[in-house]
Amino acid sequence: MSITIAGMTKRFDRTEVLRGIDLDVADGELVALLGPSGSGKTTLLKIIAGLEWPDAGRLSVAGQDWLQLAARDRRIGFVFQHYALFPHMSVRDNIAFGLTVRPRADRPAKAQIAARADELMAFLQIDHLADRFPAQLSGGQRQRVALGRALAIKPRVLLLDEPFGALDAAIRRDLRRWLRGVHEATGSTTIFVTHDQEEAFELADRVVVMGQGRIEQIGHADQIHDHPATPFVARFMGATVELPVVLASGRAAAPGLDLTALPRRALPDGTARLFARPADIRAMPDPAGVWHVTSLASTGAELRLTATRADGAEAEAQMPRRGAPALTKGAPIALRVEAAAIFPDARRDTATPVLPLPKEIAR
Repeated sequence: MSITIAGMTKRFDRTEVLRGIDLDVADGELVALLGPSGSGKTTLLKIIAGLEWPDAGRLSVAGQDWLQLAARDRRIGFVFQHYALFPHMSVRDNIAFGLTVRPRADRPAKAQIAARADELMAFLQIDHLADRFPAQLSGGQRQRVALGRALAIKPRVLLLDEPFGALDAAIRRDLRRWLRGVHEATGSTTIFVTHDQEEAFELADRVVVMGQGRIEQIGHADQIHDHPATPFVARFMGATVELPVVLASGRAAAPGLDLTALPRRALPDGTARLFARPADIRAMPDPAGVWHVTSLASTGAELRLTATRADGAEAEAQMPRRGAPALTKGAPIALRVEAAAIFPDARRDTATPVLPLPKEIAR
């Protein structure tokens, strides 16, 4: 089922939770809503499910206006972070629950319900747990039961809210691969919420990065990682080193930074901000360097350092220990940036200080 969301807004008291969301999800697509807490992703999921209602905007599924439908009429499969299983029901009864509570006219026969539950337990590889209760299951097993309950009704749309958030890292990795296989086997249109970048990029066909109630960027893993669309996305993707630079003819420059590895940018001349990940910065000994090593540590595999400049600027670098140059605390260095995002300074005005350009750029 294709999903179209247009101009959607939502406010709780004075807090704007959604600020004009526009999103199209194709039939059979698996989309991740990725963002920090408070970005609006769970509210958006609940609106699709019919558990919340927007203040404005449109929501249509396969051309049908879902804002005119109650939650029970949308045939949504919803999987919560904390499973929400019925503790007094067996695995089999939990999975069958959505079918047993249908209106009598739409309710399948008991034999059909039992067959559907057996089919899903075998599909999810939990048929040996059929008569156990939730308290007798591991976290991963409970999450499979929760997914089975959501799939039992043959949902038009499957929604998952932080489905692996309560599990440890090793189990999460296994279940991610398993869920991708379930999605491909069922062909359902699936949207899941997560704050885990690795989870989003491994599972989803497309990732929707949200921040402060807005969609900041939509794309695939490599696109978002290598080409963040906004400073928010750059920071969220780990570009924790932020430095002022000057743009001239598409090239960036700043004291003590070797930026020759960066491609020319189609950006206006003037002040800008550079966003880089520590792993994309290399430190090089330089007797004339304007940066000085202020902290230095080794993890065995990596060398991590912090460098400062006389103007108070600070940068972190993270390099493979093997092959790294000999560095000591207090030593003067230069920094080479291998990859970075650059955005024009939004606060440009006549009072903004302009950094001096290196001679080779100034020419």
